[in-house]
Amino acid sequence: MWESDKVLVLGHRGYIGKYPENSILAFKKAIEAGADGIELDVWLTKDGKVVVMHDETIDRTSNMSGRQKEMTLEELKRADIGMDEKIPTLKEVFEALPNDALINVELKDREAVGEVARIIKENNPERVMISSFDVEALREYRKHDEDTTMGLLIDREEVISLIPQLQKELKLWSINIPMEALHLLGFEKTLQAIGWARSLGLKVVLWTANDTLFYQNDNLAKLRGLFEVVIANDVEGMIEYLRGIGLR
Repeated sequence: MWESDKVLVLGHRGYIGKYPENSILAFKKAIEAGADGIELDVWLTKDGKVVVMHDETIDRTSNMSGRQKEMTLEELKRADIGMDEKIPTLKEVFEALPNDALINVELKDREAVGEVARIIKENNPERVMISSFDVEALREYRKHDEDTTMGLLIDREEVISLIPQLQKELKLWSINIPMEALHLLGFEKTLQAIGWARSLGLKVVLWTANDTLFYQNDNLAKLRGLFEVVIANDVEGMIEYLRGIGLR
């Protein structure tokens, strides 16, 4: 399901341009707006449930505070994350979305790995991509599931030299590169790194904290043919842009 003739668009934490991040509403609205799928982040609760939350605490995104790892699901469900939305479980997300919607699950918590693998196994694993900055979390995940599509999130230059070894060890499908790399490494160096990764047979997923980096200096147009997936905050804006440059 991850192989496509067009560039795939995933809603970053749902459709956070307009709706509360990592909420069922944001995920549904991203799909309704034309996204091929969504990206989300997972942690394990005190009572062993997998919940969707980006930060280590619920302080920034809810009307409550605390570390989700130190709270039960029942406690977490009391929080409002905006627009009357509650913190969802990973299971609830699978149940809420169409069966062909792609889901990129980012592992934030190594302890969640076993339960995440169990949930994915029961929910059409072909549509899932597992990703993480934490190589140990990816290694742990592969002990439970050898086949699900996997992407290595890149957040520092030192990881690049490890890519060939990790590709073999983890059966990586992609490297997931931040657009911020263009500022850190420069355009030419980023282009070389992407070209090298592709020569190894890896796909490229592009993401950013700030969508303007996709469009600045026509960055995405210049990277045409060098990426398969874009994770965007503004789903509709991204789809329109990709159509405009012939990639949708």
